[in-house]
Amino acid sequence: MSNNLQISVVICTYNRAAYINDALQSLYNQTLHKKNYEIIIANNNSTDNTKEVVETFIALHTDANFIYVEEKQQGASYARNTGAALVQSPLLCFMDDDAIAENNYLELIVLFFQQHTDAGGLGGRIIPKYIPTEPKWMSYYVSSLVGNFNYSNEVCVFTEGKYPLESNMIIKIEDFKKVNGFNTALPGVVGTLRIGGEGKEFFYKLQALGNKIYYHPNIIVQHVVEVNKLTKEYMYRVASGIGRGERRRVLLISKTAFVKKNIEYFVKLIASFILAIKYTLQGHPAKALPVIQFRIDAWKGLIGK
Repeated sequence: MSNNLQISVVICTYNRAAYINDALQSLYNQTLHKKNYEIIIANNNSTDNTKEVVETFIALHTDANFIYVEEKQQGASYARNTGAALVQSPLLCFMDDDAIAENNYLELIVLFFQQHTDAGGLGGRIIPKYIPTEPKWMSYYVSSLVGNFNYSNEVCVFTEGKYPLESNMIIKIEDFKKVNGFNTALPGVVGTLRIGGEGKEFFYKLQALGNKIYYHPNIIVQHVVEVNKLTKEYMYRVASGIGRGERRRVLLISKTAFVKKNIEYFVKLIASFILAIKYTLQGHPAKALPVIQFRIDAWKGLIGK
């Protein structure tokens, strides 16, 4: 392990040639000294020119620690684990290939762990960067499907059952190894199929070890959201992928856990109808149906449709 490296960032990438350059540039422009961090890019079978874009960027920025690796097994969990295996620092950060980090992103993370020695994990804020603009039908409750995440306005510990999103999460590499990384039975995106929940299961394992998982609202990344791609089919894949991942996760626990999860999803569906009525009465009818559809699609994934 290098004496200088304080943190490693792993970016799992799949067909994001149009945006990965901006993600890498944001990490290159960090206030943390370049000798103190490394960036590991795990290409997960991209069919566009992601490889060429990344290799060109690395060749033009030799004063920073960029590492390129390929993972042929499809799925974000596989790629993240492959990238993590190369980490040479005590802290491991995961960021998406279409995210843009604030300039002080890594410096704040390193400082936080120095000041909070009890921290067993950390998550930050994710702000959607809509291209071109946020659609009228988008609401707070649906925006989680495009990565919107703001758990608290203050630094705090996640309550039991709450956890960071995978696209802005940091853990100690020793703890990552203790829980054997991400569960590849929950691989994320595999072709057109999505089986989510890998981050949820990962942090549940960390919390089971007694680790305190913190949230910091000023550790920020922006997440690119191409509005023209937010079709009904796309939103269904994301929402049903959440349910599909929960199906796999809870069935590994017990059939009783699966029944309880169905009851939970039913309650959330009823709540979505109440929210839809509220949005309509408030003069925002365009937000009503997507809230209901989200819960229906998630439940379809849960029951295996």
